[in-house]
Amino acid sequence: MYKRLAYQFILCNLLLFISWFSTQISNEVSEVNIEAEMICFSPPTIDAVTFEITTSDAFSRQRIVEYKALEQTRIFLKDEEYEILLKIVEAEAGGEDEIGRMLVASVVLNRISHENFPDSLKEVVYQSVNGNYQFSPVGSGRYKRAKVSTETIEAVDKVLWGGDYSEGALFFASRKAADPEKMRWFDRNLKKLFSHGGHEFFGL
Repeated sequence: MYKRLAYQFILCNLLLFISWFSTQISNEVSEVNIEAEMICFSPPTIDAVTFEITTSDAFSRQRIVEYKALEQTRIFLKDEEYEILLKIVEAEAGGEDEIGRMLVASVVLNRISHENFPDSLKEVVYQSVNGNYQFSPVGSGRYKRAKVSTETIEAVDKVLWGGDYSEGALFFASRKAADPEKMRWFDRNLKKLFSHGGHEFFGL
């Protein structure tokens, strides 16, 4: 009888020890899992969050500024005005390089905003003084016959988006092709700004 009680006592203690040991192991495993979760899912530091917000905000502001700058620079034309500008550039500078075509387009646009010339693109291109058209291709008919090239379209579009090499020029002429009397008038009354390709450009 005593032996049986002794065995029962030992068995109970052994079961208690196993239960206690299992509990300790379980707690340690849980702590390890919790620490692992904290490492894997720890939130970003304040510095990291601030950096991301700052750079993102700065980038957004930069994009907005760039967009506004483009919108302020861009020149919007009606379809008819756009076609007129393309044709006069083709007629006057179809044999020039891209900058040469851009310069002619800029002269036309410069005149619109100048007090000495009409206020609309169509009136500027068709302007006649003492029976002489300001742009000779209009008078000769070369303007109407002009077939606009892809190169001219690209050059004009760059001007409408803000490209400008003109230095404010209001006149241009090809000295080789122009009437000598006309060129003498240019030389006496205008300020030569620069030459490009086959044209000389002038301001008041």
